[in-house]
Amino acid sequence: MTRLLIHVEGQTEESFVNELLAPYLYSKGFTLVSARIVGNARQRDRRGGIKPWPAVRKGILNHLRQDAGCLVSTMIDFYGLPQSGASAWPGRHAAATSGYAVKASTVENALLKDITQHMGESFNRERFVPYVMMHEYEAMLFSDCRAFGRGIGTPALAGQFQAVRDAFGSPEEIDDSPQTAPSKRVENLVPGYSKPLLGTLAALEIGLDAIRRECPHFRSWLGRLEAGLNASSYPSATDSR
Repeated sequence: MTRLLIHVEGQTEESFVNELLAPYLYSKGFTLVSARIVGNARQRDRRGGIKPWPAVRKGILNHLRQDAGCLVSTMIDFYGLPQSGASAWPGRHAAATSGYAVKASTVENALLKDITQHMGESFNRERFVPYVMMHEYEAMLFSDCRAFGRGIGTPALAGQFQAVRDAFGSPEEIDDSPQTAPSKRVENLVPGYSKPLLGTLAALEIGLDAIRRECPHFRSWLGRLEAGLNASSYPSATDSR
């Protein structure tokens, strides 16, 4: 099956899917790649975050049921996910005390389990490919610091971007807190940084190849999407609500 819908956190991720990811996936055999924003600025707290999982799940389930020949994925930030109460995302609370290497996969596996339970026994699990970014979108921009600087019109900052990058094993590991989140690091160096505009321009300059090379979890996600494309069949789901 060759149609893919990715539920993303915001406008910048939507542009990333449409402008960088889609052309790559089209070259692999997908015929339709689109993004749908699941966030709502009026519902977010100061640390970001997205809609409660039950609301997001409803949208995912609706699309899986309405189009039995599609793949569905996510592109959301681990640290922005609600982890308690009715808004909680599956696996987020457990992942809070897990080792770094398994935090994202803990949530991804829990999301897959939850969607599978709601879709019913006949659901082909390969149709849902959740992806959780450990930190913010800006972390990926440190995949090529020279290109990052060129993309946002500040090539002289390449060395300072590189110093941030060199402190971590990969761009995906650049830490997250109100003071040291990837976006805060960028804002400290680039006053007036506009994520939707400059974040997209930077990614276009950096290119998908560099991001895929430097970000292993992102690279794994692309591999899982390609594996889903090559799955033999996607039977209609049983509605188990």
